[in-house]
Amino acid sequence: MWRLRSRGCWADAAALLAKAHGPAAALERTALLVERCLYTGRGWAEAEDGLRQAEALAGTDEERGAAACERGHLAYASTVLGVRDRADEARSALGRAAALLTPAAPGRALLDYRRGLISEHISDSPQAARAAYRRAHAGATAREDALLLSSTWRHLAGLALREGELAEARHGFAQSLRLREELGFLVGTAPALASLAQTEPEPEASRLLAEARRLFGLLGGVPTWLADQLAPAPEPL
Repeated sequence: MWRLRSRGCWADAAALLAKAHGPAAALERTALLVERCLYTGRGWAEAEDGLRQAEALAGTDEERGAAACERGHLAYASTVLGVRDRADEARSALGRAAALLTPAAPGRALLDYRRGLISEHISDSPQAARAAYRRAHAGATAREDALLLSSTWRHLAGLALREGELAEARHGFAQSLRLREELGFLVGTAPALASLAQTEPEPEASRLLAEARRLFGLLGGVPTWLADQLAPAPEPL
């Protein structure tokens, strides 16, 4: 399952869960399909179908909260990718998840991270985003969730870069890249390389971007939102 997901084969990974029963399998399948939407901009109808099934099967507050978290993430992806503005739905769903998930719930750190995404990329509130990312970072550290940590490092570093804190940004991006390489999260490595390149001098910046382009091409142009950043440099006249 992880091998497929890490290489961007979300549909294949989700197919392995299609015949499994129960809310846990439905939620895991939904998470895969929503992640595919975010990385590829495709598969929205299938993700919605999977999400409705997960919501129907959820029987506890924790399961309902996890399903609401996925709905919020799907609405966020639709909004930031310009497919359809679902910002209000994203905020509402994540607010519902926050009411259902206790502070000690396994999914709380992921929820905090996703609320940070909303604050940063939809509400344009970096202070609120930083607070949410830090809560998520602490929760991921406590649970030894290396994949989530790679994301919190990257987004905290992005906020630092936005404020001109170059050394802090470089450290955070380097930590994110290290974790993703250790995990073998191939589909998330190109974004980590491209982010770190923003903080490095030449020739290291060009080397990192070249490696990001190589992985981007290897994965068939995924994630799609990196396309503009990784466009080949124009030939000199």
